Parts: sequence; structure tokens; C-alpha cells
Amino acid sequence: MMEKLQMIYEGKAKQLYTCEREDALIIHYKDDATAFNGVKKAQIEHKGELNNAISTIIFNALHKHDIPTHYIETLNNRDQLCHKVKIIPLEVIIRNLIAGSMAKRLDIKEGTPAPRPIYELCYKNDDLGDPLINEDHAFALGAASEEDLATIKKLTLEINRVLIDLFDKIGIILVDFKIEFGRTLDGRIVLADEISPDTCRFWDKETRKKLDKDRFRRDLGNVEDAYQEILKRLSTLK
Repeated sequence: MMEKLQMIYEGKAKQLYTCEREDALIIHYKDDATAFNGVKKAQIEHKGELNNAISTIIFNALHKHDIPTHYIETLNNRDQLCHKVKIIPLEVIIRNLIAGSMAKRLDIKEGTPAPRPIYELCYKNDDLGDPLINEDHAFALGAASEEDLATIKKLTLEINRVLIDLFDKIGIILVDFKIEFGRTLDGRIVLADEISPDTCRFWDKETRKKLDKDRFRRDLGNVEDAYQEILKRLSTLK
């Protein structure tokens, strides 16, 4: 059994630990919840376990479509073994419907369908508040090469297609999501982030009920129930 050794990083929702494998790390999912760049904080019971289980199902679905990720295996109810990567300092966002910050920023009614998936980049920099940038900015900042950016966009759009289909089967609209990429020790660019209600907006197809972290952000209540509902529906897939 692979065991955690030394914690080398702690983020808002996860901890990273070294392990016996030099090419891998153990990712531990926490119950901590944050919003608005850490201004709002709380603990959501069982969130770490739920996100671990949800992201496990999604990583396996992506692998079936030959989409490369850092995921190797799930070790227990809170820990995953993942390939060690160097994170590319970009947050990548896909919007299928307009919601959240884009709706507010551009004064567009939340829930308006995008004519095609909207692809956005943010520069991963806490001091700057992770500002919205374009590909030219990313290249100028040295965050990624033009080849890297093309690969990231191609993978992101492929991930979106797979996830739209996956969630449509269980009566859920994939409104938007945020992911990060990393480079493995052998130079491959892979998805290096969880996909869960923490990082996506999920709406019930019939009722438009929010089944994601917006329930925490907007004080809607029943946060754990929403995460449980996502796992319950995903677990029905064969």
C-alpha cells in the first residue's frame, strides 16, 4: 500500500505528499471550502471524500477517451496517486452557458447559452488575483509556448466534449468548468486538476437546480447534498 511521506504543498482543497515513487505524489482531498479567492471559508462535511470519488469516475471516463491526465489510481476514500508534474501557471475555463463572473462582468443573463464553447485563460498568480488573460499574454509571460497553448486548448475542448456527453446521460448540464494542466517528468502535457463540483458548475437539466459549489458561494444551503447527488448519478453509469 502506497503511503504518504512528507507534505510538500497545501492548497485550498488538497494537500500533496511525497511517496515511495519518485515519479508520483499522493493527493489528499480535504473538506475545506473557499470562495472569492479565499475570502469566504468553511468546512463541508465529507466534501473531500465526495470529490475524490467523483473525480475518480471522471478521470477513468477521460482515460477511456485517451485524454491524458495525472491520475494513476485511487488509494482510499481521500487519497489518489498521481503522476508528478510541473504545473503550467494557467487556469483554463470553458463556458457552455454564461454564468458566474462572466455573467456579472459583461451583464449577460445567467444561463444564456454560449453560441459555441467559450475558452478563457487566467494567469495563476494569487497576488494578482488570477487575472483574465489571452494566449498572447500567456506567451509573453513565459507561462507556455505557442505549441503548449495549442495542446492545452485542444485537450480542453476534448475534455469538454466528453464531459458534456457524460453528464447529459445523467440529466445534468455542464455549465462551465475550470482546470489546470501540468508537464510530466517525460515532458507530456496532461490534465493535472480534479474535475468535481468544486471546479464545475452543474445544473439539473429539468429544474436548473445548482449542484455545485455555487451552493456554498451563494449561501443556498444543502451543499453536501448537492455533491452527494452528483456522485449518486455518476455511480449509475456503467
